[in-house]
Amino acid sequence: MKRFYKETSTAKQDGGFVVLLDDRPVKTPKRAILALPTQALADAVAREWAEQGEEIDPGSMVLMRLATTAIDRVSYERTAIEDDLAAYGGSDLLCYRTQSPVELAERQAEVWQPLLDWAAARHDALLAVTTGLVAVEQPATAREALRRALEALDDYELMAAHTFTVATGSLVIALAVLAGEIEGEKAFEAGALDDLYGMEVWGEDKEGRERLEGLKNTILAAERMLALLRTG
Repeated sequence: MKRFYKETSTAKQDGGFVVLLDDRPVKTPKRAILALPTQALADAVAREWAEQGEEIDPGSMVLMRLATTAIDRVSYERTAIEDDLAAYGGSDLLCYRTQSPVELAERQAEVWQPLLDWAAARHDALLAVTTGLVAVEQPATAREALRRALEALDDYELMAAHTFTVATGSLVIALAVLAGEIEGEKAFEAGALDDLYGMEVWGEDKEGRERLEGLKNTILAAERMLALLRTG
């Protein structure tokens, strides 16, 4: 798409902050006005539009994509998204360990167990761990506790939780990032622990590295959006 505007700016409107292209408000794919909750996030999205060249590259506007997802999808599909994320709590990555190689098993315990301990202390979600191939049935009390944690999030936080969870395979990791228990970089390393170990032992391949870099960038973008939401 050709660039169709010259100037970008922001304005306070209807209790939120809108991004303007030549004084016209940006709209989401579903034609809702992109009204953002903080000036900081609106300024950052406006910069993404300002940095476009003669051709608009939607893929380069990560914050714009995350914000429109929160407005267009989360607002209307919240229960379904909560259901989807709650299902991860029943089969969380951190609960499935290997027995060999021993070095990998030790690394999993070192990185993953503190996060499970945190979930138990913070959310009363005591999740069972297994080294078998058969899925472990998580206690109903733990699954319900994780569901309550999701219900307490606002739409933007829930969207970030979905991003973190899908990227790492772990709802516990997602909630830990949201709570500030770990940073996005550590969340990526925890979620990709097995893959990173495999690369150390057997070497890297270009496709695998590119996939991991994509996941890392997605996590860091969602983390940045959270910071902008909390900056005000």
